[in-house]
Amino acid sequence: MALYRQLAEKCIEDIQSGRLSTGDRMLSLRQFSRQHGISVSTAVSCYAELESQGWLVARPQAGFFIADQSHVVPTPRWQAFQSRVATPQRRCMSGHGMEGHRPTAHHTDKCRQDRLWGPLGTAHLALDKVTRQALERSLRRAMKRASHNLTRYPAAQGDPALLSALATHFTRTGFALKDEELVITHGCMDAVKIALEVCTRPGDTVAVSSPCYNGLLDLLSQLSLNVIEIPSCTEGIDLDQFEQHLDNGQLQAGLFCTTHMNPQGITLTPAQKQRLAYLANHYRVPVIEDDVYLELTHRVAPPLPAAYHDTEGFILWCGSVSKTLTPSYRLGWCRPGRFLAAYLERALGVPTLIQCAIADFIDSGAYASHLKRVRHQLTQLRAFYLNYLSKHLPAGSWVTQPQGGLVLWVEVPGLDARALGKAAVQQQLDIRIGPWFTESPRYRDCLRLNIGLVPDEVIEKELARLMKLIELHCSV
Repeated sequence: MALYRQLAEKCIEDIQSGRLSTGDRMLSLRQFSRQHGISVSTAVSCYAELESQGWLVARPQAGFFIADQSHVVPTPRWQAFQSRVATPQRRCMSGHGMEGHRPTAHHTDKCRQDRLWGPLGTAHLALDKVTRQALERSLRRAMKRASHNLTRYPAAQGDPALLSALATHFTRTGFALKDEELVITHGCMDAVKIALEVCTRPGDTVAVSSPCYNGLLDLLSQLSLNVIEIPSCTEGIDLDQFEQHLDNGQLQAGLFCTTHMNPQGITLTPAQKQRLAYLANHYRVPVIEDDVYLELTHRVAPPLPAAYHDTEGFILWCGSVSKTLTPSYRLGWCRPGRFLAAYLERALGVPTLIQCAIADFIDSGAYASHLKRVRHQLTQLRAFYLNYLSKHLPAGSWVTQPQGGLVLWVEVPGLDARALGKAAVQQQLDIRIGPWFTESPRYRDCLRLNIGLVPDEVIEKELARLMKLIELHCSV
């Protein structure tokens, strides 16, 4: 057993025995590392394990505290399985800004659900008044500064001001970037799409996590690519199995969300991210890192991406402001590594005004202030939704307790998720059921919930409707 997990189990034993009580403040990471004679990274992994299981709660600028265990829902038990090649089914693409298709009868309910935009189904957060006003000011300033460029097509790689702003922003968080390493895209999904087109050909096989964000499965289907689903585990994903497929020559690429994964909420440990980068470089197989949730951490600063450990350029790191700020701007980026030249050949350029506005928003300090507020709020929202679910879900249910991001993964033994999904469509209730996140028969008793919105009367009514539907479609 890994050392950090041994230490985590010792902390849990101390909590259960009463030696540590609810509300007690834990040692700082540096103090904990010195006390146990371990590295700070091992201490981080230990606290992350405890937080993911709901034993600790992080409070911005205050540290880690023992969580209230009176209403804690246990986390899901991730099942091991041997993954095999599968062909993704085509779904509606309307929810992802891509051209859709005429759905078959088999996918009608899924397509109808995609067209809904409710508080529980679509992973998003709301902008507060301070952020809205700051964005408006940035847009006005951008209009003045970019007026001389508005009659020209945007540069394929991106506006220099935005490239510089992003590189500086991430360098300050510990992930050193240079302007010329990045390419601006039409959102994170576009960044991933171009990366797949650069690294694969139709008929190739791509490794993904299981469960996997349904939008990525849709995209892989659109590009005529096959998938191998890699099982999730407490630390992240089953990298031993991923390496087996690499060693067997079955994979042409990997595609993983590594931080606050959608839909399961897991964050790969630092050791897993380092190993993922090593495997990509060792086997010389590109890995596309979908890191759209990276900055939505419950902590003061985000963790480092797997791309931080990439030494040979085989990780194509993709991000966006779609989740951290607003999806309406459709602005993202990619650090394509050794694939930069091929990537630029496919880049079309993003509207200059939007790029200049986001560059101004970052350079003015408004983006950093916005993230600070959002991280604090998400910590509180997670506590609210977990408390609500602990009180209203059927006994024996499991819920993930992520360290950031916008979603919770819920498992209710005995739930007929497909029947629940159909009933939700009929009642215009926007949720995402487990079977949509896999090409296998798994997750039939699961669903994903958005927790990015402050609960109000509407959301509480939606939650009450959902709990009633779960009760009606649960056989236990």
